[in-house]
Amino acid sequence: MDYQERAINISEKLSKFNEHWSPKVISEMNDYQFKLAKFYGEFVWHSHKDTDEVFIVMEGELKILFRDGEVKLSKGEMYVIPKGVEHKPYAEKECHVMLVEPKGVVNTGENRGELTAENDVWI
Repeated sequence: MDYQERAINISEKLSKFNEHWSPKVISEMNDYQFKLAKFYGEFVWHSHKDTDEVFIVMEGELKILFRDGEVKLSKGEMYVIPKGVEHKPYAEKECHVMLVEPKGVVNTGENRGELTAENDVWI
């Protein structure tokens, strides 16, 4: 049987990296990955044409900008962005986030650039 013998400590995993906008995989479920990321400053406008995206704020505050509005999230809150909806995350101070998305999703969608992170990086 292939299973993990101990619980995943999210705080411990977050302490293992400092990069911003570079999601790290901590677990998988079916074809989905659970990723941790540290956000700070502005990200890029992007969308994911084939999948919804979930942001769960573990620490700090996150603003998700849309072309026609915004959503503010605090610790313990989450938001699901429907596939195809253009958005731009922003964190005035460092914010710790869990993302849940299918394997292979590129963090910048089709808007590749300097903030495009390598996929499948485990911590």
